[in-house]
Amino acid sequence: MNRTFSGSVTVTIFLSVTILTQTFSLHAQGVGTDSVRAESIRDIQMTSLQDKQNAQIWWYGWLAGYSAATAGQAIVAVSTESLTTRQDMVLGAGTTFLGALGQLITPLGPRDALKGYPSLKQYMSGDHPVSPEEAMELLKILAAREKAGRSWKTHAIAGAVNLSSGLITWLGFKRTVWDGLANFALNTAVTEAQIWTQPTRAIKDYERYLREYHPGEGMIPLKPESEWTVCVYPGGLAVKFDF
Repeated sequence: MNRTFSGSVTVTIFLSVTILTQTFSLHAQGVGTDSVRAESIRDIQMTSLQDKQNAQIWWYGWLAGYSAATAGQAIVAVSTESLTTRQDMVLGAGTTFLGALGQLITPLGPRDALKGYPSLKQYMSGDHPVSPEEAMELLKILAAREKAGRSWKTHAIAGAVNLSSGLITWLGFKRTVWDGLANFALNTAVTEAQIWTQPTRAIKDYERYLREYHPGEGMIPLKPESEWTVCVYPGGLAVKFDF
């Protein structure tokens, strides 16, 4: 009887320990899954706001550069007594003014959509929470803007403006063809630098999160809701709005 009772106690203890171990394991697994999910959500939120910050630095930086160049060339044009210098400065100021205008009318994304998003610093302070859905939408907006900014249309518009500036220098101001080519080359270098320095991180991040969290949906077309384009040609200016 004692041996049987002892054996029963041993079995009972063994089963109890096994059940407790399995329960603890399942609980720990659940906690681990929740922890991973929370970390993933925070990663999406941080990434989207970081991409927004990078895009803002690029956007405001080029806007400030174009604005300063426009003001500087305008001042030189007014103060110089050289006709050649005045012509170059007036044309240059007009070109950089269009660059600044292009930044203003082709913003990072729909203004109303971006208005509700906090800065990365505000989010880190904990005062402005961002839901995972809002973070994904922000990435989508930024990715669409980045794709539009690197598209062939952007290169074509910049090329048209630069070519017009070169033709005005050559034919309008009656300079040599080399002066026109130099003007075209200089403006092309500036506009291509603007295009190729635009961040593209949001495109990669958006595609990565789609693969991880929405693999069955496939890539959503990243087409901006609307697009402004500016085109300058000898003797005129054209502004186009596509939607």
